[in-house]
Amino acid sequence: MPYVNIKITNEGVTSEQKKQLIEGATNLLKDVLGKNPQTTVVVIDEVETDNWGIGGEQVTDRRKRGQ
Repeated sequence: MPYVNIKITNEGVTSEQKKQLIEGATNLLKDVLGKNPQTTVVVIDEVETDNWGIGGEQVTDRRKRGQ
């Protein structure tokens, strides 16, 4: 049973976009590795930008500067 964990910042991702991520990840495993879509698990974790760091700083601060 394949398990995919997608982590994204919680910046307004819609339900439709999440559906597309789940379908896309499932199809990728099916197409590339021949995995059964019926047993593929996809979990999306939304992370606060204060809890996500890039280059030693919080994403919150990077967003304030437009990065």
